Amino acid sequence: MVAGPVLVGAYFVGFAVTSIDRSQSADRLAVAATTVRTAVDALCQQLRAAAEVVALAADRAAAAGRVVDRGLAAAVRVTDVGGQVLHATTPLPAASWRDCAARTPADVPPGALAARVDLRDASGAAQGAVTAAQPIDPAFVARLAVLTGAAVTLLDGPDPASRLRHTTESAGVREAVLGAVGGLDGEQVVGTDDGRYLRRVDPSDRQPLSLVLSVPSDRPPSLYAALVAAVLLAVLLAVVVAGRLARATSRPLAELAGAVDRVARGDLTTRVPVRGRDEIGRLAGAFNRMTRETGTYVAALTSSRDQLRGHLEVLGDTLASTHDLQGILRVILHSAIAATGARAGAVLLVDPDGSLVAQATEGLEAPAGEPGPLRVPLADLVGAVAVSGEARRGRVEPAAALSGEPPCRTYIAVPFAAPRDGGASRADSPSPRPGGPPDGAAPATFGVLALYDRLGGEEFDDDGLVTLRTFAGHAAVAVDNVRVHEETQRLSLTDPLTGLWNYRYLRQSLRREVERAIRFGRMLSVLALDLDRFKHVNDTHGHAAGDRVLVEFARRIRGEIREVDLAFRLGGEEFVVLLPETDATGAAIVAERLGAVVRDTPIAVGGLAAPVLVPVTVSIGVAVHPDHGRTGQEVLNAADQALYAAKASGRDTCRVAGAAKAPAPVPPVSSDEGPLRASARREPSAQPGAAGGNGSETEVAPGSGAVTPRGATSGPHPPRQSRGR
Repeated sequence: MVAGPVLVGAYFVGFAVTSIDRSQSADRLAVAATTVRTAVDALCQQLRAAAEVVALAADRAAAAGRVVDRGLAAAVRVTDVGGQVLHATTPLPAASWRDCAARTPADVPPGALAARVDLRDASGAAQGAVTAAQPIDPAFVARLAVLTGAAVTLLDGPDPASRLRHTTESAGVREAVLGAVGGLDGEQVVGTDDGRYLRRVDPSDRQPLSLVLSVPSDRPPSLYAALVAAVLLAVLLAVVVAGRLARATSRPLAELAGAVDRVARGDLTTRVPVRGRDEIGRLAGAFNRMTRETGTYVAALTSSRDQLRGHLEVLGDTLASTHDLQGILRVILHSAIAATGARAGAVLLVDPDGSLVAQATEGLEAPAGEPGPLRVPLADLVGAVAVSGEARRGRVEPAAALSGEPPCRTYIAVPFAAPRDGGASRADSPSPRPGGPPDGAAPATFGVLALYDRLGGEEFDDDGLVTLRTFAGHAAVAVDNVRVHEETQRLSLTDPLTGLWNYRYLRQSLRREVERAIRFGRMLSVLALDLDRFKHVNDTHGHAAGDRVLVEFARRIRGEIREVDLAFRLGGEEFVVLLPETDATGAAIVAERLGAVVRDTPIAVGGLAAPVLVPVTVSIGVAVHPDHGRTGQEVLNAADQALYAAKASGRDTCRVAGAAKAPAPVPPVSSDEGPLRASARREPSAQPGAAGGNGSETEVAPGSGAVTPRGATSGPHPPRQSRGR
């Protein structure tokens, strides 16, 4: 009995340690691979910048010398159109030079990374090229290893049989690394026999090198031996302890088990002999005290039941101030069972399909073969209470067939009724009970509190019926208050005309979605929509037609967005759509789709006999977090400004906001810093995925489905109060 759980635990400990170690190593290798690509890309950008500096200089030879002296490149070569070298710094790295822009693996190992810039005259004719290079040598590989925190190996070629060219691996593991290279596939992580994990970094865009990264395993070397020893020791101790316990506890436990059976049958006078002062003796003494105190408690509970009934009215007042419906129902049921001494019970509410559905149960088994909660038809015992609205109690004959109701010997059921002062008149109040009196004659029954089998076999009495009827009245008020609160809360967050969310819920949702986007590193797009010339629709066709246009526009928005997207009406003809996990391109596509679905089908307004088709268009502004703002309000303001630009550019179009801030300046690179360390501490020159860094917007032409860059409009934006009019 002990060996099995211990073996399973040891297995899972070993498996968990190995899995955690592999997962952590895979994470380290993933970070190292990203660092390698970033470092090589930064070096390539530095080389290209150096080549551009030389290409723009009047004296290219002097400029090439300054670039090399400052450490921006190891060598610079200027060639003419035919490839003839016009000028080159010395010494030049060994061939071959690998172009940073190459996308395919090289057939031969590269001797240097190079960036090429074409030379052209004023007419655009080619004059030659400037190439800046950085050698790929052991020092280069060592710098990569320092940056990544992993051992780095440069391969001779992209095929699995490639030999090591440069590596930071120790001499003892190089052959093992080379042997495992052939088993690597893409970003797969494999382990070696000496406890290392490897990952291959194949050539990719702006990273033309074939590299292998490795990290040592953190798993203790003697883990499995320690687990085996622990299992053996646990089994040995279990055998010794089990033998001693068997000799000392068999007889006293048998006596105690017999006494427990007698107590379970109701004999609270049962006692067991106390044979010693050990644990079994103390257990026997505690059992004797427990039976004596239990008898006392039973008598005390019987006398305190009446007192508990007196407290139910106070409890009902407390429930009336609570808005947690499930909590209320559980308190109702638990208190009712405690007050009446019932074995089990259920709180059931009337379902729209004409049956009672259990919302809270206690002491009842789940219905056999029927998934979901207990459902009782409006018939027989509890169902008849819902139909008649009258409380009932009684005894059930053993031969009686009750359809859908729990088996029981005795029962008591009290209806829940809505308050008389307006509960039945509310639009969201439940339907009147089937067969009940008309509105105003009696409260509408919407639920039943049912209890089954009073402990001791006695039938429920009239006092229990009166107590539960009073308590059910307070509980009905509490349930009705919860429903009113939920409907009020819903109405406070939605627009009554279109059914979309309102500005209050927009603020909550925008804050929540921005926090989620920051936490998971995702994008969040915001669309600001405004119907074009909507004032003309109101002036021409009337405000009722304008409302019809707004309702139809909201319906079309809901039809074009995903379930996770959120649509809001800010007021008038202004709307906002939140698109979680969507970048600027995806948001522009959604905006074009919304513009097309509004533009292509005019909206019918007016009477049924002669409806008028009103053509409607929409202007849309798009902004993306975090490209256009760090907070939700900043992104919303950026989308609003883009909407101004869309209005100013002629309406019926979409504009994407510009970047939120200018790029950070690049600090100068000292001559004693290597190119990799200098590039590693630079700020990126532009935010990835941003629409632009110069404050320009992006326009989506109507019907084109394509995004084309445009400069910002030079004229002033239209005023907010006249937008869309």
